[in-house]
Amino acid sequence: MKRRLMLIAGAAVAVAAGWRWSSRHDSAAFAAQYAALPPRPPGSVYHLGHSLVGREMPAMLAQMMGPGYRYNSQLGWGASLNQHRAGDVPGHAEENATPAYRAAEAAIGSGDYDAVVLTEMVELRDALRWHDSAVALAHWAALARAARPDVRVYLYETWHRLDDPQGWLSRLDGDLPELWEPLVAEAMADPATGPIHIIPAGQAMAALVRRIEAGEVPGLTNRQDLFARDAAGEVDPIHLNDLGAYVVALVHFAALTGRSPQGLPHRLNRADGNPATALPVDAVPIIQAVVWDAVRGYAPSGVSG
Repeated sequence: MKRRLMLIAGAAVAVAAGWRWSSRHDSAAFAAQYAALPPRPPGSVYHLGHSLVGREMPAMLAQMMGPGYRYNSQLGWGASLNQHRAGDVPGHAEENATPAYRAAEAAIGSGDYDAVVLTEMVELRDALRWHDSAVALAHWAALARAARPDVRVYLYETWHRLDDPQGWLSRLDGDLPELWEPLVAEAMADPATGPIHIIPAGQAMAALVRRIEAGEVPGLTNRQDLFARDAAGEVDPIHLNDLGAYVVALVHFAALTGRSPQGLPHRLNRADGNPATALPVDAVPIIQAVVWDAVRGYAPSGVSG
């Protein structure tokens, strides 16, 4: 009973601390600490996360990167960074039945990767309250840095459900300064982590959806065009289809390489080698430009101008 009370009290303190991050966070000061990284296309990347990483996005990214590039991953069903840290990953067997799998602790601790991309669970508020997000993020960043001091460590900013009661775009606008950035700032308070950059996929998605729903992207009409559908045709409110996975792969390409994704091919294969559904050809240059603007306009990505 005493241990349970201590855990509850500790959780209450963590919640209070988490919300103090939001009230005190200064986005301008946070951004100012990031200098632009020199362009350095990585030859190898490790992805740690869940289904918003998935199998298709890293496979598309690999095709964008070109010959010689390699990647590995560890995924789970909605898994938090802390669940990966504890070795208690829901859906571990199912999600990692792929040649890309490599166990996280050994992989990140090996020093084999030029970049490590970390992905926190959503709902992010729950991750902050109950899953020690900052501690877990710092753990993985410090492990990567100890193994390889020049490694680049990223947190992949994702999104919440389309049917979120606060509104999908509102959450994307508010969560970056209120949740994502304070999480990174708290993790970087541990000097062992070194810099943690942010891949602003949620911001790129929001910018693109605003253009789509303003009628400015040929062949696409609304945000649901980027999301998967089930066998009955109902929209999956959080998981992407091939079009959405392509967009997020572009964001990763821009952030990881420091190069514009404009001109990259848009007819790619899925992880199983079958052709992915391709964007309408007239939409491609617009989408690639939107992604590049989102990445280079956000200093914590490490890309500038």
